[in-house]
Amino acid sequence: MMAIELLTTSQAAEALGVSARRVLQLIETGKLEAQRVGRDYVIARDALAAVQIYGKAGRPPKWVQQTASSKSGDDENRANLANKV
Repeated sequence: MMAIELLTTSQAAEALGVSARRVLQLIETGKLEAQRVGRDYVIARDALAAVQIYGKAGRPPKWVQQTASSKSGDDENRANLANKV
């Protein structure tokens, strides 16, 4: 019988490259499966594969926000933004 490797929220955060608070948010929203043990959670290492983390923590740079809000057919604005970077 194979043993399931269980991680704490801190260990899961390190493995995912996010904060422990973000791991708790993922658990609370149902995006990360975990079991409550007392006042803490334990997470199976296999459950980490189901979580998708997008980019770095925090707000994206302004040029990324501007690119996302620009019209898809507006190539001139994209070229201007690319030149600023």
